[in-house]
Amino acid sequence: MLEEWASAGSQGAGAGALVSLSSGELPRGDRFDWFVELVRENVAPFSLRSVHAHGFEAHVAGVDLGSAQLTHLVFESLHAARTPRHIRRGDPETYQLALISGSPMTIRQHDNEAEIATGSLVLFDTSHPLKTFVPDERGQGRVTLLRIPRDALPLPAGRVDRVLARRLIPDGVTGQVLCQYLTTVRDRAADLGTGERQRLGTIAVDLAAAFLAEHSNARHLQSPESRRQVLRARIDCYIESNLGSADLTAAHLAAHHHISLRSLHRLFAEGQETVAASIRRRRLERCRADLADPRLAGYPIAVLAARWGFSAPAEFSRAFRTAFGLSPRAFRHRTAFGDAPHVAHPAK
Repeated sequence: MLEEWASAGSQGAGAGALVSLSSGELPRGDRFDWFVELVRENVAPFSLRSVHAHGFEAHVAGVDLGSAQLTHLVFESLHAARTPRHIRRGDPETYQLALISGSPMTIRQHDNEAEIATGSLVLFDTSHPLKTFVPDERGQGRVTLLRIPRDALPLPAGRVDRVLARRLIPDGVTGQVLCQYLTTVRDRAADLGTGERQRLGTIAVDLAAAFLAEHSNARHLQSPESRRQVLRARIDCYIESNLGSADLTAAHLAAHHHISLRSLHRLFAEGQETVAASIRRRRLERCRADLADPRLAGYPIAVLAARWGFSAPAEFSRAFRTAFGLSPRAFRHRTAFGDAPHVAHPAK
């Protein structure tokens, strides 16, 4: 379905991979109908109404993750209803896990009703009637939506029904990792290749399942593979948040996550790079981004490298040249003069 968006205009990594659309590109009188159609095709059919229907302001971005889809919606206050008639006319049979980052939203489904505040999550099911609205007419909805096929979520429907339309607070480790994961994939979607998107989609589903299992007392129903994926995602998020720390080593990661060093290496052996290679690649990517940033042009290269854990300038220069084919100084110079070369991701 994301491919259909692409026909209206897209940006990013290929047709169907990443789409970013804004109502401001359309005549004012056509904007609300445009938004209704996008919701119908890429979430589910709804009846929508808004006091801002004329000249409706909205932005929609989506990325196809294979086993899931991630959509970010920004829109003016509205009321939405999914009725039994909508369900009879067409049901994509999906769960939608929404991270709320704008005005609070009220949602009603399956005899539950809750106001979902900023920073919380809520789950709804396209196979049940639903009502939701942003109550403040001056408010703005901002929702990051993970769309999961019902048969892809490894939890019994009866368990999942317990948490529909309930405020899910991500106060545990899994919830915090899930939120960080969704926002990172959303914000860096343009950098993802096809294979990486597929892998990240699988991890997103596993993280969502682990989070929902905690809230529905179904943690014991998770498969060993799902638990491994969740642990790997937790470790990846920890690495991303601590790249500048000199203490970021395999031994530190194992101790922090209460696993043996051997278990950590075995977990990474299932992928394409070692623990050390993963840390080095991410640090080099951050250094490359800093060297290309004109706002940081006045900072010495050694300072930027140290910011991301490279304390020895000569070692950093060799690693950068090996990964990108240019010295850090040459890369910064070519970028500054508008002649930045196309460089691949760091070698693994």
